[in-house]
Amino acid sequence: MSCHVAIVTDSTAYLPPRTMERHGITAVPLTVVIGDQALEEGTEISARSLAQALQKRRPVTTSRPSPEVFAATYRKVAESGATGIVSLHLSAEFSGTYDAAVLAARDAPVPVRVVDTGMVAMALGFCALAAAESAEAGGTIDEAVTAAEKRADGTSAYFYVDTLDYLRRGGRIGAAQALLGSALAVKPLLQLDDGRIELLEKVRTASKAIARLEEIVAERAGSARVDIAVHHLAAPERASALADRLRVRVPGLADLHVSEIGAVIGAHTGPGLLGAVVSPR
Repeated sequence: MSCHVAIVTDSTAYLPPRTMERHGITAVPLTVVIGDQALEEGTEISARSLAQALQKRRPVTTSRPSPEVFAATYRKVAESGATGIVSLHLSAEFSGTYDAAVLAARDAPVPVRVVDTGMVAMALGFCALAAAESAEAGGTIDEAVTAAEKRADGTSAYFYVDTLDYLRRGGRIGAAQALLGSALAVKPLLQLDDGRIELLEKVRTASKAIARLEEIVAERAGSARVDIAVHHLAAPERASALADRLRVRVPGLADLHVSEIGAVIGAHTGPGLLGAVVSPR
């Protein structure tokens, strides 16, 4: 990077490791707590292990990185030669990660701009990529932030879950909405809206819900030049099939990422998750 603005995000961006390495993006890990064991996302617990713990109904919670972890990350990035840092994180509605980053930024050795993207998963990842590309082109901190915020404004995220129970337990969706889904035996489609998870539609069966998810993503993409990410948890066949259909249906498709989400988001959605992020370039 010519002016060496460095990009920091967190582990819920779920960027491919090679992509992070190529763009010099650093991810600060969140923590998953299973029983009394605290494990760092991305290095100490896999999505598969998380899914198995949930299926066995073991107690699972998540926690943010501490300000001290962020402070150490900012020092390390500055020591590598960065003259400024843009720190992009998942929605503050979901986690205290943003607040921890803000606290650490106050005493960082170089200027740090902390941004609540209102996003999560590859919706956050695409924002980090936009900021990195701006920095690589010689952009300033302000320009990198603007690039990330513009990407966030245009990005949409939709997802299907087999049950709202995990989101209810974690406080990520209202008890009334979760109860409604259970009482009516519906399969919920959800979306990210202003940094929060909102119920988008109620569909009667899983197959109809997944077909509707495909329709919504294709409609949202239109003919624009877009990147799409398909996420799943313990549902690789669902994800692969959806990705194959979107390749055919989206004429302006640029990049398509298919990946299993990490343990932190998986802890709140449960096995069976199928999600799609649409991000216009």
